[in-house]
Amino acid sequence: MSDNTRLPNLLGMDRQALKAFFSNIGEKPFRVDQVMRWLYRDQVTEFEQMTNLSKALRQKLSRCAVIEMPEVAFKEFSADGTRKWVLALDSGNRIETVFIPEGHRGTLCVSSQVGCALDCSFCSTGKQGFHRDLTAAEIIAQVWIATASFGIPENKGRRPITNIVMMGMGEPLLNFDAVTQAMSLMLDDLGYGISKRRLTLSTSGIVPAIDRLSEVLDVSLAISLHAPNNELRNELVPINRKYPLSELVAACDRFIKKYPDKRMITIEYVMLDGVNDHIKHAKELAALLDTLPCKINLIPFNPFPHAPYRRSSSNRTSRFQKILQDAGFVTTIRTTRGDDIDAACGQLVGLVEDRTSRSQAWQAVKFKSQTNEAQT
Repeated sequence: MSDNTRLPNLLGMDRQALKAFFSNIGEKPFRVDQVMRWLYRDQVTEFEQMTNLSKALRQKLSRCAVIEMPEVAFKEFSADGTRKWVLALDSGNRIETVFIPEGHRGTLCVSSQVGCALDCSFCSTGKQGFHRDLTAAEIIAQVWIATASFGIPENKGRRPITNIVMMGMGEPLLNFDAVTQAMSLMLDDLGYGISKRRLTLSTSGIVPAIDRLSEVLDVSLAISLHAPNNELRNELVPINRKYPLSELVAACDRFIKKYPDKRMITIEYVMLDGVNDHIKHAKELAALLDTLPCKINLIPFNPFPHAPYRRSSSNRTSRFQKILQDAGFVTTIRTTRGDDIDAACGQLVGLVEDRTSRSQAWQAVKFKSQTNEAQT
């Protein structure tokens, strides 16, 4: 990033923020639509190329603002069509973004933090520690870069990226303001026009922030659950010690009731051989979720160096699925994609320099959780 970062970066500003920016420089509100079309629809990042703006305005913008995004340090395309980008940030840090094609659907997995403080035991990202939150510009830049890699489509009503999931590096609800600002751009018709049903935020269970999210954005919600009881979840997903399952399921129920339009919570459950994949676990899970409108996504564990787990066998996973289906749940088994380029679920690590110690990271979790509770 250049020294111009001291100037406002228009990338990542949602409609409200852009309106305030143009008002501050004495320009009319319609400039918001013009700039958003250039930036997100036409993939233009140079003010001089925004030809329906007057020359005087283009010169003014070049003096008082920038459009800047992280550098693509590395990109790799898998044999199955999966694409991964490694983006370079400050202090030598890296984040990763993944595009996953499947038939007519193309899902982009977006990161929200450099590293992650939550230290889920089956996820390699958490083993990197936590450095900092991403800005809204750094979040939306991932969508911009991925979209630009396909070129400008002839039919602007159709784009390769049909779904966006906040499931990359980090816990999105611990970077609430930047994440929701970026997601509002993803929803905006002059941003990326993603349907609210096709824009999903995945959380490990920051309960107060789930309630806050329901007041701010109408999007889909996924819960990184991975265990059907508190004892096991405390081990696999340590944030459960602060927000146990009863509180988490209740928050999900409140979220659903806020938007009662036949949608469901997505429950993510990684299959760990001999750990959480027994028949009793499937039955416990069915009982836990009995009254919650949800669908369950079983995720094959994706190994990483020194991981203490193995992937459940196909037979065990299918047996687990059948128990849940017999209990009335829509239950799918996620197809592993991009594991040949370390782009599969749980494998995103990036590079986190000067990483925050685990105790400091948990202090950040505690502080942000208390802030969310005060705002709910």
